[in-house]
Amino acid sequence: MAAGTVLSRLRLALWGLVAVAAFAAGALFLGNLQEAARQGSSLPGAARFGGDFQLVDHNGQAFSSEALKGKPHALFFGFTHCPDICPTTLFEMTKHLEELGSKADALKIFFVTVDPARDTPEHLKKYLSAFDERITGLTGTPDQVAKAVKAYRVFAEKVPTGDGDYTMNHTATVYLFDAKGTLASTLSWQEDEKTRLAKLKRLADRG
Repeated sequence: MAAGTVLSRLRLALWGLVAVAAFAAGALFLGNLQEAARQGSSLPGAARFGGDFQLVDHNGQAFSSEALKGKPHALFFGFTHCPDICPTTLFEMTKHLEELGSKADALKIFFVTVDPARDTPEHLKKYLSAFDERITGLTGTPDQVAKAVKAYRVFAEKVPTGDGDYTMNHTATVYLFDAKGTLASTLSWQEDEKTRLAKLKRLADRG
């Protein structure tokens, strides 16, 4: 086997290990956070989770992280070509907003794409029309989206498919922030509906 081929495979293997390690570290942090939330406490470092970003909403208007300040909010990172987790999560959030009634007015909900190449503002707007109108879609240039993904410790990678297209692997967690911008808790697809709704109610009450 040629030396170049061996080095190439070794490099790919090393990058694979880096990606797995990053994903595992993020999962561990989120697991610890969820346990802290169940015990009514906070996790050291939660206040530093997230960061400044400049994106564009699904109406084509510039959107800054400054707009998140002063109100409890939830962020979910995904993409519109997602076959299952993303539409399911958005459907569940739509249902939760309805169940919250007037309490939902205290929350801001955002769907941030990890696939800006395909998820233009126009495409996001059409996609989100199937869900609650209070859910705002956010996109931007690849660099802008990459900055937001890094700030929120989200795992996202492009995965080629056999037909020449691609899909995206990404963190499937909804992040819940209080009005001060501190990570208060998370929603997981593994949790039952009652648990998720209770977390959103607590978040709304902190507004």
